[in-house]
Amino acid sequence: MSTPETADPQERARSFPGLLLRRDGQFHYGLLLVAAGFFLWMVLTPPLASLVRLVQEENPLGYQLMGGATTITQNVSRIMGRSLTPEEVAHKAQIMVAVLCAAAFLWATEAIPLGATDLLVGGLLYLFSILPLDSISKAYMKDAVLFIFGVLTIAVGVSVSGLDRRLAVFLLGRVTGLKSFCFILYPALALAAGFFSEHALVAILIPVLMGIYRAVCDHSGIENDRALAVLLLLGVCFACNQGGPASPAAGGRNAIMIGYFRDYHLPLSFGRWVVYGLPYVVVVSLVLAAFMYVTLRRKIRVRDVNFARFARRRLKRMGRMGRKETAMAAILLVVAVLWITASGTFGLGGPSIFGVVLMLVFRIIRWSDIQHRVRFDVVGLYAAACAIGVGLRVTGGSLWLAHVAVGWLPEAMQHGEPLVMAVSFFTGTLTNFMSDGATVAALGPIALSMGQVAGVHIWQMGLACAFSSSFANITIIGTPNNAIAYLGSTDPKTGERLLRIRDFAMYGIPVTLLAFLVLWLWGICGYWRWMAWG
Repeated sequence: MSTPETADPQERARSFPGLLLRRDGQFHYGLLLVAAGFFLWMVLTPPLASLVRLVQEENPLGYQLMGGATTITQNVSRIMGRSLTPEEVAHKAQIMVAVLCAAAFLWATEAIPLGATDLLVGGLLYLFSILPLDSISKAYMKDAVLFIFGVLTIAVGVSVSGLDRRLAVFLLGRVTGLKSFCFILYPALALAAGFFSEHALVAILIPVLMGIYRAVCDHSGIENDRALAVLLLLGVCFACNQGGPASPAAGGRNAIMIGYFRDYHLPLSFGRWVVYGLPYVVVVSLVLAAFMYVTLRRKIRVRDVNFARFARRRLKRMGRMGRKETAMAAILLVVAVLWITASGTFGLGGPSIFGVVLMLVFRIIRWSDIQHRVRFDVVGLYAAACAIGVGLRVTGGSLWLAHVAVGWLPEAMQHGEPLVMAVSFFTGTLTNFMSDGATVAALGPIALSMGQVAGVHIWQMGLACAFSSSFANITIIGTPNNAIAYLGSTDPKTGERLLRIRDFAMYGIPVTLLAFLVLWLWGICGYWRWMAWG
């Protein structure tokens, strides 16, 4: 699931990127002026000749025409209910490209609040008549939007009921030493992060691990052991990052891609996504475990770290599962079964909303919990991303961007698996500097159109894009997980910050490169070749 956006460490983590960027009010407004200036320039500039040619092309490859239409101009004219010239349609496409770039920039920098950008997208679509009025409303209210709202709310229920803390203790209860910490806990966390809130797991585990770290250091008679702290804190953070591809419930970025697939009339079920993603997560988590263990084991001064002993003590204090925890576990099971078995009929949003209703009926959460603990601006981001995707697809803007992007690539990378790898590399690099949801929102329509132009199945392009958006291991601002780990790494005894900013680059760059290699060799060029597409 996506982040519940509830715990205090997460609140601090979400504000951390803003603290890096907003040093004063002038700089904040300067970013807004940059976005506004670029957008106005794109609006006032006549449409590019290449765009005008594209919207007049007969039966353009990669664009879905309505019955009777032979060009994008004719198609958009039918949708709008009036005759449009090629220049007018090309101008709409150019404006949509400007909306995409401006929104991605504002989401990445948070020059204005996320919610303001979410609403701005809709306002611009209305203002410039990109789509008919009812179509804009429909573009905002997709199944993916209901899904992400439901997932965020279910994550709140998991937190309120205390089930998340029991899950964390359960995971640690199987770990008896550093080797099992890497080779058992890392894969378990990656798999759990594919179905539960990765940010919640990190926020819960970091304080627990810091307590274990301090107790072990005191027992061994040493002041600190930074290598141990890196293994515990960064390792957990990276493991949760890599769990994103496991299922659509892992993050909003996946929900955005599910919505894009539906727009192309090729919906991907929950179960099919798991089949494509779970084998990757298992292998990459083991590769991560091997890297962290081999790199750090000789540097760690402490040798005896029994996590299971600590977990058993915590479990005794927690007692037996209460009514809320039991009910929440049952609701999670019901929703997961519906996702896997009935997503083709009910979508992903239907079971998610059903789960929210059950939580309210069984009083696991109250409506005030939803109002105060679910970030509706995050839900709005995914709604706005869906609307941008529809606008780009209908006007031909995404197809034009795909042609441009493919043209920039070397000829050897313009087709087949090399093209899929190129998309994944660009996504994985960009996601370290902006949120994963914004990255997929910006690149998703382009990637899918590139796939259609090059004859690559859009599921392959979309999944490679979504999977790579989980590779935010290098910078603190890449994902809340990194910020939570960094901010929570203060030694409770000495007050020393055990993680340093350069640690993310030092260990995150190799981890990200390994993730790319696993995706390319084990996924794209491996078991994906033997799987059915479509």
